[in-house]
Amino acid sequence: MEKSSSAAARSLAAIALICGVLVLLVVVVSSLGGDSGDGGPHRSGVTRTGGEHAKKHRAPAVYVVENGDTLTSIAHETGVPVVRIQRLNPEIDPQVLVSGEKLKLR
Repeated sequence: MEKSSSAAARSLAAIALICGVLVLLVVVVSSLGGDSGDGGPHRSGVTRTGGEHAKKHRAPAVYVVENGDTLTSIAHETGVPVVRIQRLNPEIDPQVLVSGEKLKLR
């Protein structure tokens, strides 16, 4: 009985090790900006325009709100997540953005 139990324990340990490696691999790939599945360039901070190669772009420090802007459209244009814009600008009302208002992005 002892050989059977130790063989089962070794098998379970091997399976646990494989699962742990797979989980670690998924975490590392997702933290490196792996494919988000939405086809959008903004998850990884890389934009593509025309036939140019991908370039990393850094968001400006400040964004001046234009008529018709929303936090979502600003986030899409700058690559800065809505949550970060809100965290950097706690005084703004996301429902009422005023033209000319300056938002911190960094």
